[in-house]
Amino acid sequence: MANTSSRTLRLLSLLQTHRFWPGAELAGRLGVSVRTLRRDIDRLRDLGYPVEAQRGAVGGYQLAAGAALPPLVVDDEEAVALVVGLQAAAQGPVAGVAESSVRALAKVVRVLPARLRHRVEALREVTVPAPGWDGAAAAPDGVDPDLLTGLALACRDAERVRFGYTAGSGERTERHAEPHRLVMLGRRWYLVAYDLARQDWRSFRLDRVTGAARPTGARFRPRELPATDAAAFVRAGIGQLPTPYRVEAVVRAPAEAVRARIGRWVTVEEIPGPGPGQEPGPGPDSDRCRVVMSTDSLEWPLLALGMTGAEFEVIGPPELHDLLVEWSERFLRAAAGTVPFRSFADRSGMAPDARW
Repeated sequence: MANTSSRTLRLLSLLQTHRFWPGAELAGRLGVSVRTLRRDIDRLRDLGYPVEAQRGAVGGYQLAAGAALPPLVVDDEEAVALVVGLQAAAQGPVAGVAESSVRALAKVVRVLPARLRHRVEALREVTVPAPGWDGAAAAPDGVDPDLLTGLALACRDAERVRFGYTAGSGERTERHAEPHRLVMLGRRWYLVAYDLARQDWRSFRLDRVTGAARPTGARFRPRELPATDAAAFVRAGIGQLPTPYRVEAVVRAPAEAVRARIGRWVTVEEIPGPGPGQEPGPGPDSDRCRVVMSTDSLEWPLLALGMTGAEFEVIGPPELHDLLVEWSERFLRAAAGTVPFRSFADRSGMAPDARW
């Protein structure tokens, strides 16, 4: 890397990604000699970055922790990811995090270069947050930051786009659409757009978009969305999809308290109280509530019910009750210290020499 300033920034970025870098490996990543690496390290120290060195055969470098650490260096994709993460945290339910996330988000956006500020501001403007359970127990699906910001710009500028899309059935099609809004729902990103070929509104999972979204240069006049907002449109579409299980349970705790704990993942309903002439009188039962969830996995509902910190009764499905019995027996054995020695391979039917 011939440009010393660019190489120094690259070195700083690498030092921030790992706690410790072996000297030879770090020099190889930069494409320089170990001697040149030492000079670059000294240059960072002159700029005020506390870089510690470890000598010997396995010597290397690391950034020391400290309150006086100068500003971090991030690349374009990291900057976009930082803004998206701060925005999600600002809208999350964790006490004390939202306010500080808003302050941090304002600082980050203020110091971004013009080219990046244009991208992330577009992303913020056209993103509709919809925290909640989407029925998926899998880890978040990866979305290309360039795809995300490209669609955000198309939404903001009302520009038609073309993109490849793979449906849940595996069918691959080419779509020509008028993008409306991006929606964060649970663990996934969705694009709400008007599909020109099908002459109807659609929601597209971004992890199923193949390749980049290609802007056509053609502008359009935004249409009226047939829903209160883009998040409601996506929720309605997901609600129409078939799911293997409808989980229902009664929790012995006030609905408000249960919503505060697990409301972003499930639907919490108040249970009507006794009718007129019956004790304790009409109105909702303040000591119980109903928890409902549609899901393709039974493990997550049990975790959610356990997180309420209250007694509960499983109404259905029967498979959830069976799983509860199995988990209860396993936890009791663990609590009593009488866990039988059986490997995971034995319990799962895997071959003894199988590997993860």
